[in-house]
Amino acid sequence: MSDEDPYLWLEDVSGDAALAWVRERNAETVDALTGSPGFKVLEQEMREVLDDDGRIPYTVRRGRHLYNFWQDADHVRGLWRRTTLEEYRTDRPAWEVLLDLDALAEAEGEKWAWAGSRVLAPEHRHALILLSRDGADACVVREFDLETLEFVEDGFTVAEAKTRIGWIDHDRVWIGTDFGAGSMSTSGYPLQVRRWRRGTPLADAELVYQGRPADLSASGWHDDTPGFERDFVHRQIDFWNQELFLLREDAAEPTLKIEVPDDAGASVHRRWLTVTTKSPWLGHPAGSLLAFDFEAFLAGEREAEVLFTPDERTALAGYSWTRHHLILSTRADVSSRMELLTPGQGPGGWHRAPLPGVPPLSTASVTDTDPDESDEYFHQVSGFLQPSTLYRGTAGGAGGSESLKQSPSLFDTAGLAVRQYFATSADGTRVPYFVVGPEDRPGPGPTLLYGYGGFEISMVPHYSAVTGRAWLARGGTYVVAGIRGGHEYGPGWHKAALGANRIRAYEDFAAVARDLTARDITTPAQLGIEGGSNGGLLMGAMLTRDPELFGAVVAHVPLLDMLRFHKLLAGASWIAEYGDPDSPADRPHLERISPYHRVRADGPAYPPLLLLTSTRDDRVHPGHARKMAARLREYGHPVLFHEHLGGGHSGATDHRQTAFNEALVHTFLWERLTPQR
Repeated sequence: MSDEDPYLWLEDVSGDAALAWVRERNAETVDALTGSPGFKVLEQEMREVLDDDGRIPYTVRRGRHLYNFWQDADHVRGLWRRTTLEEYRTDRPAWEVLLDLDALAEAEGEKWAWAGSRVLAPEHRHALILLSRDGADACVVREFDLETLEFVEDGFTVAEAKTRIGWIDHDRVWIGTDFGAGSMSTSGYPLQVRRWRRGTPLADAELVYQGRPADLSASGWHDDTPGFERDFVHRQIDFWNQELFLLREDAAEPTLKIEVPDDAGASVHRRWLTVTTKSPWLGHPAGSLLAFDFEAFLAGEREAEVLFTPDERTALAGYSWTRHHLILSTRADVSSRMELLTPGQGPGGWHRAPLPGVPPLSTASVTDTDPDESDEYFHQVSGFLQPSTLYRGTAGGAGGSESLKQSPSLFDTAGLAVRQYFATSADGTRVPYFVVGPEDRPGPGPTLLYGYGGFEISMVPHYSAVTGRAWLARGGTYVVAGIRGGHEYGPGWHKAALGANRIRAYEDFAAVARDLTARDITTPAQLGIEGGSNGGLLMGAMLTRDPELFGAVVAHVPLLDMLRFHKLLAGASWIAEYGDPDSPADRPHLERISPYHRVRADGPAYPPLLLLTSTRDDRVHPGHARKMAARLREYGHPVLFHEHLGGGHSGATDHRQTAFNEALVHTFLWERLTPQR
């Protein structure tokens, strides 16, 4: 395979020639898709859905207040605000606005996007605000006073970088940022952990830990739980291997490694160390959740309380601590189950009881707890046709949970049904997928198949008013595939598609497509597919491997050049997922799966492709989509390309951009999958 790349110039993100090419392609796409009355209708409906004020304003508790970030038609960039639980229980809570990003953006002439906050406990007066320029991962940091509602003059301030920062106390923070040579990884993340004291120059912050040059990142944080105050350093070796250290300032060895496997996840809550295994350990299978007495573990004891053991159909989805309890979330064939676990009671030392109210083929997740202070928890339940309901409860309390908020039903679900099927992949693996659509369609119809297949991300039932209004309510069928590479069935499901086995994810997706046709749900000409980021790579693979299976393809912020991904922005961080293009052992399989290099002028016709990306995406380089579009155009294949100048990896920072993108996507799909419509 030739290493020559005639389109390398399109990797120059803000180069004049590259941006001129982008503007030409954008104009072509706008001309092709936005001229019909149907586009404007779709765009308006998407805005209505996104701006609907009946959406649940999800919150996090900080002391007596519940904090929320909110965007709508009048607040395009958004409001950071807070209220009390008493107000939140009402239909129309009174919110105290803390920071208006639209006003800030106008005053400073910057396209600020919200990137999060860190509020200092227990007083909850000071916050570290993270602001992104137009949606990029890199942020600036500013300290904010929650009494005066102003930025703190001479407070903690950090210039734009992929910064990691968190409070130690009022006068100190843990920070990793760009300190110059050797301080950032090849993926662009901090390798240094420093302790920075208020009023001192950032450059003089005390270096506590230095990651190795080949590491992905390093970070430090302070556990401020009263009576259990501790400091930790986390070394991210690669995407799937890590080390956790306890800092002991008065010890001969100040960093004490927590001796768990490098591929395991570990966290500490009060007296408990919890470990999620990804490989067999101490006689327990991969995918287990184990609990240890932390001090006893440090002393060498390895007797575990087994909180969860997987089976072939059930996997750990997550867990959340309250003050005295642990809420366990699992999935059986990708549908949620929840339990409440209490240490120190019942046989084996832990008592467990189910958390009711999770219907079949739905997803439940904890949205917030306050583990230092109380047993309060918030969790939501939703499904493909079931708008989200937000509940609040007290773990271990009587009376169950209360329904706090209910999202409105924003599309007509009459006559729609949800079913789960299983396709058989090329190697005989049973692959789950959900079908949402007309309950009694007499024959095949337009169908949109969504997939991801990587990085342990599970495709689960969820309510999407955008998909409902733009696709389902117009007569389409929507399908979500749980292919290998995700976490639908635990770490083994992910590892089955790592590296040289990536092809398994693509075989799974193709098997679902064939199964949909075999069940007479759709036909290849009526089947569209969609995915983003790693899912965009999946779309590129399907386009070039199995073009005869599909009628249209949509790829958002895609990864497509698998021989240069490690040299572009954060790409080096994904070597543990895909392999190293510079390694003779890995390069052959990367050549085989690289969509950019698989494009051919001859052979079967490719279905039409829509590529969407963002100039401000500093995670997946926009060059992937640009070069793919250029090569497809060169070979005469049907492709449309659109690049927002802002938006970051999400592709949009506000509802206007999102609505425009969704209208592009669904206009493209309807016109190509139902040409006579």
